[in-house]
Amino acid sequence: MFKISRNEKCWCGSGKKYKTCHERSDEEKLGKYVSDGYIIPDKSLILNPEQIEGIRKSAKLSIKIMDEIDKFVKEGVTTEEINTLVHKMTTDAGAIPATLNYEGFPKSVCTSINNVICHGIPDSTVLKDGDIMNVDITTILNGYYSDMSRMYMIGNVSKEAKRLVEVTKECMFAGINAVKPYTPVGEIGNVINDIADREGYSVVRALSGHGVGLKFHNDPIVEHFRTSQKTMIMVPGMVFTIEPMINQGTFDCEVLNDDWTVVTKDGKLSAQWEHTVLVTETGVEIITE
Repeated sequence: MFKISRNEKCWCGSGKKYKTCHERSDEEKLGKYVSDGYIIPDKSLILNPEQIEGIRKSAKLSIKIMDEIDKFVKEGVTTEEINTLVHKMTTDAGAIPATLNYEGFPKSVCTSINNVICHGIPDSTVLKDGDIMNVDITTILNGYYSDMSRMYMIGNVSKEAKRLVEVTKECMFAGINAVKPYTPVGEIGNVINDIADREGYSVVRALSGHGVGLKFHNDPIVEHFRTSQKTMIMVPGMVFTIEPMINQGTFDCEVLNDDWTVVTKDGKLSAQWEHTVLVTETGVEIITE
């Protein structure tokens, strides 16, 4: 099923031969999806226990950094100061900020304010009363990646902005709860889109969640909007992000002249929350929680 010889070690990391471990259950659980034209993940996307533990350790550092940001972010702070904090905590721990110099990105963290959907570049911008901001960090520790983001509300935000932030978080957790082994990854976007529709918001379509762990970006692509496509099947051992970007207005966006900053085309607010998750035999584990 996963292009593994029956006599190879099983993908699950048990050390047993595939034929005596997961071959039969894979055929039972995945066979119908193969015949229906769904995408079966490559064996390389199914991580072993040692690799998963490495990602968990990276995530512990990401969480520690983000918890420090929680204490630090307030009115009057600049996004460059947030970048300095993230960079120092990451490197002091012997880790690497994955965004720094990634395809030319110049900073160690993404800071996206108000109508910025994602990939905002830290600079001298001062946080003001009423702003909402997403802070997105990806940490590489001993070669393992963990990716997460949180929203911050600065001072007295409007009821409309607060509602957008809250609903976007609801969307993320609904998407996480949709993760079940041996089901299509497209189910994640379906439940997220249902919530956005209910609230009169739109789901950004130009950007997606992604596999992570051994690389910054990998399969599967995790769309956050509704789809009828036959998407990749989630199986135990897969690690990926769920990071819905929800807009007040339309889902249309554009990239600024810096080639990174993505903003809403209509200038309305956008919000995003993100976790790295692991597909388990019984459901899902949030690695960055």
